[in-house]
Amino acid sequence: QVQLVESGGGLVQAGGSLRLSCAASGRAASQYGMGWFRQAPGKDREFVAAISSSGGGTYYADSVKGRFTISRDNAKNTVYLQLNSVEAEDTAVYYCVGERMRLPTTARTIDYWGQGTQVTVSS
Repeated sequence: QVQLVESGGGLVQAGGSLRLSCAASGRAASQYGMGWFRQAPGKDREFVAAISSSGGGTYYADSVKGRFTISRDNAKNTVYLQLNSVEAEDTAVYYCVGERMRLPTTARTIDYWGQGTQVTVSS
């Protein structure tokens, strides 16, 4: 069992920056591919970014490529999502996710979800 707890959400102005963190606890958390999904009001949950268990591989949704950066510190069992140049369309609840031995890019195959953290971008 792996538990995921997000933090770092809040209100940010358009064009600003924010860093989300996800603390993972539980057995063999470092063996999991980790990532972020988000869900805006009235919309389906969508993939944002993912990182391999070693941190050597990353993958981004086209909508955030060049603006968001995912990273992880396996010594701290923590995954980060740096949000830069945020836009109103980035307003959503952001969920940390984990998938054993794979990049978590598809919601239906995700093994673990965090409770979510709200990001609101003001214009």
